[in-house]
Amino acid sequence: MTNYAIKCRNVDLNPKKKTIIMGVLNVTPDSFSDGGRYLTSTAIVARCQKLIEQGADIIDVGGESTRPFAEPVSLKEELERVIRAVKAIRAFSDIPLSIDTTKVQVARKALEAGADIINDISALRVGKEMADLVASKGVPVILMHMKGTPRDMQVDPYYDDVIDEIHGFFQERIEYCLSKGIDKGQIILDPGIGFGKRFQDNLDIINNLEAFLDFELPVLVGPSRKAFLGKITGHENPADRDNATCGAAVASVLNGASLVRVHEPACVADAVKVAYALRARKGELV
Repeated sequence: MTNYAIKCRNVDLNPKKKTIIMGVLNVTPDSFSDGGRYLTSTAIVARCQKLIEQGADIIDVGGESTRPFAEPVSLKEELERVIRAVKAIRAFSDIPLSIDTTKVQVARKALEAGADIINDISALRVGKEMADLVASKGVPVILMHMKGTPRDMQVDPYYDDVIDEIHGFFQERIEYCLSKGIDKGQIILDPGIGFGKRFQDNLDIINNLEAFLDFELPVLVGPSRKAFLGKITGHENPADRDNATCGAAVASVLNGASLVRVHEPACVADAVKVAYALRARKGELV
């Protein structure tokens, strides 16, 4: 386990002390499970209050859907959605906020409005100035593995060895970050459950998370309501997959995850505390 601790807004989110729960806030009309529900400031505030009550340590704000086959949105539209949300949250809470975007302009404006963390599904490969922004601001950055883009990532993805490929990807991205002046202690790794992955790939990733711990960086897992859980449980409606999400989150923590990204923290918070305690008892978190 890394000694790294996420610190922002005077909140110590040390993965050696607890599992960090990231609550999802999609301010989009077309996200796969809750699109269109949180588009006004009133709805955003109510949703965030609920996420906080349920145990979220971080709220992840996304203004562009990254579901399979999603169409990109304009910079203007994403900015309007994200900045409205950040300002609405900052009016009542100091909870750490991450911004789920690949656009450097959105990330910069969001940080100025009060966000704390950049969650980049492209792992700094799309916005060429994003790495410079992360380095200059000294903020944590989440690097996610994705094969392809949201538009095409689920069109027949293939791996000879999914774990080896993701490990090599992380190695290259970490080296890139260091070359751009980003401190290693700012980096969080996300293997990208559901992003250009086959059903079996998602299971292999969760089963083999320990393969990514040799980077001595926190690993985030986002299984929430994903299609592979629907295939396992038979639940076609993503909103019916929260119990399955809980099971995937527990397995992820037992296998080394420091952070879990979920839509409904209430289903997860107590369960991952048990998983964390079991790891601590084994001496893995000393």
